[in-house]
Amino acid sequence: MLSTLRSPYAHATPLFLSLLRRAGAVARLMMCSLLVLMLTTLAGKVSEAQAAGSSAGKHRTATTGAKGRKRVVRKKAAADQPARTARSRRSRRRAAAAAVAAPAAAAATAATASAPASGKPELLSRCGFTEASRRHIFSRGVYVLDEQTGTPLFERNADTVAPIASVTKLMTAIVWLDQKQLAMGNRLEVTEDDLDTLKFTHSRLGVGASLSRADMLHIALMSSENRAAAALSRDYPGGRPAFIAAMNARAQALGMTHTHFENATGLSPENVSTPRELAELVKAANRYQLIRNDSLDKQKMINIGRGQLQYINSNRLIRYDQVNASVQKTGFINESGHNMVLRMLVHDRRPVIVTMLGSGSADGSRLDGVRIAKWLNCSLD
Repeated sequence: MLSTLRSPYAHATPLFLSLLRRAGAVARLMMCSLLVLMLTTLAGKVSEAQAAGSSAGKHRTATTGAKGRKRVVRKKAAADQPARTARSRRSRRRAAAAAVAAPAAAAATAATASAPASGKPELLSRCGFTEASRRHIFSRGVYVLDEQTGTPLFERNADTVAPIASVTKLMTAIVWLDQKQLAMGNRLEVTEDDLDTLKFTHSRLGVGASLSRADMLHIALMSSENRAAAALSRDYPGGRPAFIAAMNARAQALGMTHTHFENATGLSPENVSTPRELAELVKAANRYQLIRNDSLDKQKMINIGRGQLQYINSNRLIRYDQVNASVQKTGFINESGHNMVLRMLVHDRRPVIVTMLGSGSADGSRLDGVRIAKWLNCSLD
């Protein structure tokens, strides 16, 4: 009976065992596959880790190399720093020396460029001596002569004959002082013969006024006093005609061939000369100490016998110290316009003769003198 009961399941045991064996084989196969997959994954991760480690090592090596090179560069830079500093100092010194030398070289170049090639003095455009500036000269006739070299510096109608008015009085003084053994303290009296019957000009010296010869000469030169000049010409050996003849003879002796005098005051329009020839008169007048002193005096109190009179210099350039000169004279009549002659001292030492005729006003003549003085002081040494 027992055998009967077991018989239905007897055939299942081999099948189960077969299935179990198959299942074990599949499990083992799956396990092996899983193991292979795990090993493959692990190998990939190991390879990645090795590659990453290799790259990191390379980066560290490169970084270390750069730092090393930087340290080497820094060491070299530190070693070279004193040399570079010394070179920098030398460069700065050379730059400073060049900066100092450049203006001097430029000034020397400018001076060389502005100096006349011939070595003769000349008025320079950089000193204002331009065409436009020359057009502002008011005088119709002008002559500027560097006495030191005999070089004419500026001319305008320098040989045109024109009335010279009271510039005449420089020749009056020369002829008067050429007399021998003059008693300058002796007094002269103004008479009717000394009155102006040509222009009928006024004078503060009335008939009967008595002045010393020295004072007569002084106010004739400083203030252009006409009656004083007329009295001097009358008080001359041979009288006034002889005096006028002596004036013309002296002009000829000075080479002033276009110069002529009719009287000692300059009130006659027949007293004529040229700007160029007046330079010779100025040079001759400058040889007389008394003419230099009297023509440049700014003011003087004169005893006229019955009181005193105050006289001032008629030349405002001299009166207000606008120029330095050694001798001067102004003059005016309607026919001549305003005239002025000077022997200027450029830089207080270099003589330059300036003659100006025919300005339309006293201010024009004065401004001409100021302008020419600026040209001279800038252009000449």
